[in-house]
Amino acid sequence: MRINHVEILEKVCKDVIETILMCLDHATKGTVYLIGPMPELRAVRITSGIRKEGNGELQWGLPEISDYNPPGKTWLQYRDEPGRPLEAMAWCVEHQKSWTADNPMEDARSVRKQLMGEPEDFHHMEPVLLRKSEIYEYPPNIDDYPKTWDGSPIWQDTDYAVVAVIKIHFLPNSIRRGDRSTKLIKQLARRFGSELLSLHLKEFFYEARRQLDQMRIESCNVLAHELRNPIMKLGFIASAINTEIALFREVWEDYLKNHIPNLNFRKDLIRELNKMAMDIRNRIPLDHVLYKKIQQVIDTQQELIVSNPIPDKAREKIDQGIALLWEAIFKVPGSEVVILEEEKERVRELIYKLREAIYYGIRKDVVRLVNHIPEELKDKWVDLAYREFSFDDLKLLDELLDLLEKTPDDIPHGYHIQKNLFYLKTLAEVVQELNARVAKIIETLRNTKPVISWMMESDSRKADIENGVCGGVV
Repeated sequence: MRINHVEILEKVCKDVIETILMCLDHATKGTVYLIGPMPELRAVRITSGIRKEGNGELQWGLPEISDYNPPGKTWLQYRDEPGRPLEAMAWCVEHQKSWTADNPMEDARSVRKQLMGEPEDFHHMEPVLLRKSEIYEYPPNIDDYPKTWDGSPIWQDTDYAVVAVIKIHFLPNSIRRGDRSTKLIKQLARRFGSELLSLHLKEFFYEARRQLDQMRIESCNVLAHELRNPIMKLGFIASAINTEIALFREVWEDYLKNHIPNLNFRKDLIRELNKMAMDIRNRIPLDHVLYKKIQQVIDTQQELIVSNPIPDKAREKIDQGIALLWEAIFKVPGSEVVILEEEKERVRELIYKLREAIYYGIRKDVVRLVNHIPEELKDKWVDLAYREFSFDDLKLLDELLDLLEKTPDDIPHGYHIQKNLFYLKTLAEVVQELNARVAKIIETLRNTKPVISWMMESDSRKADIENGVCGGVV
């Protein structure tokens, strides 16, 4: 990940710490560590914020002594190794999972506890994940991955990389693993990851612009070629925008659910399907013919919760994915011994309800039941939340940002969605501008005879080299 502006990076880190401490009264301190690049995976403390007693203001800065102060510690220095204390940082980075110290006396990864027998405080560490495809130009080679002490590469079988770790300290006995506080930190870590990605993309774009300014008209063909690659990589901005719209769609459906408690919405139905699948899976051994099929249907159902596509695409995923997977399970010889007939009927009933539930957010008879917000606002919300972005429809982002200014104050994540969409809108405009410039350059190359002639001469010389007739090669 490329983030060279230290002041901007520190501000973003302070924002996430301040947000977490404002939301959690029992949180006392927050720290952000930047992780990377591969394979060094240096962990560097960027900033820390401590809540002052009395006025509750935050005091910023780094402790005078810390192994993770710049230049930080490399993966080789903090990974798990025989003969040295285990660190929570190594767990978060290697396994891409959080670590909660909700019982300091039993904290197996407290360095102080292992070395001195003294407990540390109550804290939670959350890794910040981004897709490898979003931060690396090319898929990493096997040698690029960090390795454990016995030589096994980490992250090879996952789509994600750890780019930061957030550590939040708490008052004694105020947190538990998997409680609301840790879930909130996990959610904010995802938003923080989006901001880090935005910084990364901005610097990527500024670098591309700097290179473009240095090029001359006589190198137009090289310029056009070089621009194609960054534009293709920036193309996933549309996916990032649609992810934010999907979150906005989920916020709308949660809002409906909170005000129409008698309806079974999408997430509730999928969770019940997953619970049934896990109950069945727990009855059978790992080598059972049904085990992998059950796990596949769990993963497919969970993906539908995470991605939250528009209703028609969700219906396709249900019909072509979830429903077919369940029916394939029911048809496996011997499945009737493991799965009761009433369970099969319940699964089919839940899938039938799920097909209806994915349309609740746009059904007028359902939306009409929420009568405490203006009809015009509801209509606009439904219209925008159930559309997909493309670079030909930048107006959609302006409408979304305008709507987010008018949504009710109790809408969760509204500010963060608005902030992310603002940054992504800027990047989308940049992509559109670059596309237009590339098209103009390519048109110039096609219609300017001297440039085309030069290109043809270059191609001819390249062919001569390949045929062995240049430089005396026979």
